[in-house]
Amino acid sequence: GTRTPVSVLVLMALTVVCLSANGAAAQQASGVAATYNLYNPEKINWDLRAASVFCATWDADMPLAWRQRYGWTAFCGPAGAHGQPSCGRCLQVTNRATGARTVARVVDQCANGGLDLDAAVFQQIDTDRGGAANGHLVVDYEFVGCQD
Repeated sequence: GTRTPVSVLVLMALTVVCLSANGAAAQQASGVAATYNLYNPEKINWDLRAASVFCATWDADMPLAWRQRYGWTAFCGPAGAHGQPSCGRCLQVTNRATGARTVARVVDQCANGGLDLDAAVFQQIDTDRGGAANGHLVVDYEFVGCQD
């Protein structure tokens, strides 16, 4: 059979330790890839159903002000709940290369192991255009309280 590299096992062990030590403490991660997606919420009146996002099931009928308060993101990062429990939550996302940061609302799920930011959110923190050049940013994220 194939053997799992030691570095992967160490990372998995650290993740388990962090998750079991304190559920609240495991709500952030560093060095995560963030790609971008063309949700174009401003062109569809921030309509989660029209965007066909995962969280539409629970959040589509939230008030317009709630849906447009933060830029949108899909979430599939290594720390924090996935799927419905993450819907509507806010993430502070920081570009590691520049320190630029913003807050985005989770409206979707993804499979890239990080974040899939709306293009406008991506551009907001891609202040040196390195993310555009590389096709992704390397970010830190932390779940934060939404100011709703």
